[in-house]
Amino acid sequence: MSAEPIRFFNRAKQSIETEQIYGEKWLRWTYESGLGGYALNALVKRAFLSRYYGWQMSRPSSTRRILPFIIDYGLNVDEFAKSPFVFNSFNHFFYRALKPGARPLAEGERVAVLPADGRHLALPNIDQADGFYAKGQRFDLRAFLGDDALAQEFAGGSLLISRLCPVDYHRFHFPVAGVPNESRLINGWLYSVSPIALRRNLGYLWENKRAVTLVDSPVFGRVAVCEIGATMVGSIVQSYLAERGVAKGDEKGYFQFGGSCVVTIFQRGRITFDADLVQHSAAGLEVYACMGEALGTAP
Repeated sequence: MSAEPIRFFNRAKQSIETEQIYGEKWLRWTYESGLGGYALNALVKRAFLSRYYGWQMSRPSSTRRILPFIIDYGLNVDEFAKSPFVFNSFNHFFYRALKPGARPLAEGERVAVLPADGRHLALPNIDQADGFYAKGQRFDLRAFLGDDALAQEFAGGSLLISRLCPVDYHRFHFPVAGVPNESRLINGWLYSVSPIALRRNLGYLWENKRAVTLVDSPVFGRVAVCEIGATMVGSIVQSYLAERGVAKGDEKGYFQFGGSCVVTIFQRGRITFDADLVQHSAAGLEVYACMGEALGTAP
């Protein structure tokens, strides 16, 4: 098995850091060993395992995991909208809300914001990008969106992959103001979306269960905001109302237990990503930053 670490650029600290991976030994065994590969195909990628684990994390007895988790991963309890002692399960804690103002929004009508806390990878032109997780792998837009006409509409556009780890705030938000349509669910497997897995097969991003929402924005045109389920994610919950206008930064929904991912796709020429996102992504480094921080600007 490989022990190659996962490194990222921390935008706030302006430093390169090594990720503290939740369940690292299990992940590496599953995706980096022959025996783990058998378990992956027979069991791990299948929905019933994640449903069972989600059920375990929703039981009242799971609350005993909350305080050790907070301590082990250094979570900032001052941001929580509720005390860590009032949650009735680990899952309830996992998709916790934050206090108003805990995630300030980058100002400006022409500025889009990051949709979630996490590690972000920016691809200014989807058609020209390859090798961003593993050399020679390209993002298959048609397979991901599950719609040929929609893939054509976003061809040559810009894409942001926002990867959430179990330690992150797990609510996701609208990156732009506009009018969202009804979310479309595309069923699939539940592979991990950790770089440990994606270095082996980028296709997990479009083989997994995912939800696609189109937002018609007066500034950014049509934007696709897509959530990806992954191993041990109980479900993707949408909390917004379709066909009702939303403001930039409004909550869109949340993930139940597990690591997961939000993919944001802009049409060609509708956004210029922030320079640090482009620079570090080109070097193969994700950028850790929080929801509400600047993502890019409409040209």
